Amino acid sequence: MTRFVENAPEAVLAAAKEMLAKGLVEGTAGNISARQEDGTVCVTPSSIDYQEMTLEDLMIVDLDGAVVSGHQSPSSEMPLHLSAYRAFDDVGSVIHSHPVYATMFAVARQPIPSCIDEFTIYVGGDVRVTEYAMSGRPEVGDNAVAALEGRGAALIANHGLVAVGPTPAKAMHITALVERSAFIIWGATQLGPIHHLPEGVDRKFAGVYDYMRQHP
Repeated sequence: MTRFVENAPEAVLAAAKEMLAKGLVEGTAGNISARQEDGTVCVTPSSIDYQEMTLEDLMIVDLDGAVVSGHQSPSSEMPLHLSAYRAFDDVGSVIHSHPVYATMFAVARQPIPSCIDEFTIYVGGDVRVTEYAMSGRPEVGDNAVAALEGRGAALIANHGLVAVGPTPAKAMHITALVERSAFIIWGATQLGPIHHLPEGVDRKFAGVYDYMRQHP
């Protein structure tokens, strides 16, 4: 069964404003989308300040990227979102952001390791890094899909973070959790070697993530 978000425009707009308030993006960077019951996707527009954004600014597109309704231009990263929806029926929302510490890992092309219990429970394990592709190119979406397999988030090489979830609110929770964990891991490396969760524990918590993803 394909997952969709009720009242998708309202949920997308609320998450967009929260993303800015939490400092997960600057200016008009980043983008948020949600799948609707009819299979179309509500996505934030390009180059409009989140503080000023209204429901009328949001765009509706189909899975091929054709505009269904709206008066703006869809986000330039729309192909990333559509790739995730085509690949994962259980994804109802996609959030692409540029959080500082997570992006540090993306620039270093290092995964964010699973060292905290709740991290694996809500994200599924280490956050992988995609292969590099130029922003806005279809390859960004293809590479993200590969890195998102079995995960709630992936690092986009030299760019930022993408998170997926059943709703914008859940995807936002994952985004914030990954950024907080990236900050903790970065800080812990200043103290000495970091320690991953034991393999058995990580596998057990990953099972919890799989269940939660199927039963949000």
